[in-house]
Amino acid sequence: MFKLAAVFSLLASSTLAAGLEIQIEGEANGTVKIDLFEDLAPKHVAQITALAAEGKYDGVVFHRVIDGFMAQTGDVQYGKMGGDMSRAGMGGSDLADLPAEFSDRPFDRGIVGMARSQNPNSANSQFFIMFKPGHFLNGQYTVVGQVTEGMDVVDAIKLGTGGNGSVVGKPDMMSKVTVTE
Repeated sequence: MFKLAAVFSLLASSTLAAGLEIQIEGEANGTVKIDLFEDLAPKHVAQITALAAEGKYDGVVFHRVIDGFMAQTGDVQYGKMGGDMSRAGMGGSDLADLPAEFSDRPFDRGIVGMARSQNPNSANSQFFIMFKPGHFLNGQYTVVGQVTEGMDVVDAIKLGTGGNGSVVGKPDMMSKVTVTE
């Protein structure tokens, strides 16, 4: 009986990710750790951890970074370093878009939210990290996690100077994204 309980425990823990560890390179260099909120956004957390486990986020740039607001990344389709950066931010992944999982969790400093188009049910792979509170986003975007270590690294990400915060020149990137327990 004990062996069966141990097997179920292992299976349960391997299917629920507790977080992400992101190695960032560029103007910002270092590690960012994110605690993921499976209880608030189980479908979104499952999707981003699946993409991370497959290495899809490795080499993806921060394509939109707005001073005092947020840093956006996660375009696994068009946002890979070395690709055509003119389309970065327009893509997603080969997985389906997700229905919104809005919660009462406010968009405070360090909160990680899922990016989407005008359609609330269009989040896919892109996400953003808040530099400062942005409570106008509350109830409009899905909260998926919070930075627990490395906000100094997030604060150092190269700022966008182009239209809508697009990063001009060589953007910073997530060199390696690992799912943590």
